[in-house]
Amino acid sequence: MQSEIATYRLATGEVTTVLTTKMLVEAPNWTPDGGSLIINGNGKLYQVNLALPHMVEINTGFAKACNNDHGISPDGRLLVISDQTEYGQSCIYTLPTSGGRPRLVQATPPSYWHGWSPDGSTLAYVAKRSETFQVFTCPVGGGEEYQVTHDFDHCDGPDYTPDGQWIWFNGQIGGSTQLWRIHPDGTGQQQMTSSEQANWFPHPSPDGKHILFLAFPSGTAGHPRDHDVELRLLPADGDHDRLLLELFGGQGTINVPCWAPDSASFAFARYRKG
Repeated sequence: MQSEIATYRLATGEVTTVLTTKMLVEAPNWTPDGGSLIINGNGKLYQVNLALPHMVEINTGFAKACNNDHGISPDGRLLVISDQTEYGQSCIYTLPTSGGRPRLVQATPPSYWHGWSPDGSTLAYVAKRSETFQVFTCPVGGGEEYQVTHDFDHCDGPDYTPDGQWIWFNGQIGGSTQLWRIHPDGTGQQQMTSSEQANWFPHPSPDGKHILFLAFPSGTAGHPRDHDVELRLLPADGDHDRLLLELFGGQGTINVPCWAPDSASFAFARYRKG
């Protein structure tokens, strides 16, 4: 298996390969300065400078079991990670972007980070506190969590719009996984797609115009790796979506926010057999 980290330019459809490696790497974040990507592999995080693309390990202290749910604060100063080293299941931590000792934010497992409010104050994540995974939020410094969704069979991928007014997420009801949005206080819930495909991981662009998401074939259970999938683009008002790219991927392709800060491009991971 070969991993490929690439970028897609929205205006032209141009795909540029940034990095290839025989390691399984996933989930590129684009740094707010536009110069680097953050990816994960083998339980660690790596920075990839776009001008000189090679993997430089980020010091995450004791956290050696990081999954692909990581991200960067709006001001670029902090990383958030989801790691299971301490508790055996995923919990949420922050640390300096340059590396350092992780600080526990949400200790109740399992919790998987996915979104950072644009003012930098609040984290959005999915967690299982009863029978199903739902969307929650909590202060970035830690504190009481707030349950945003309640009635889904499964939720994942919550990500804020740049004005902070909405959280987009994928929600499953009755076997159909579609994109939804909801206000952070849990009001105004709206279904935004109604397709045969299973739609996952919606990411609003920084300019507020678009929603990038990953579409699995109809009937796909969960978000597995090693599938033929599509990257699709939806206007922020929920009008008709369109196909951008077909690829071999799935889990790890765009699990976390991946837009360039100028909204002109996004980063993604794809895979090749052999």
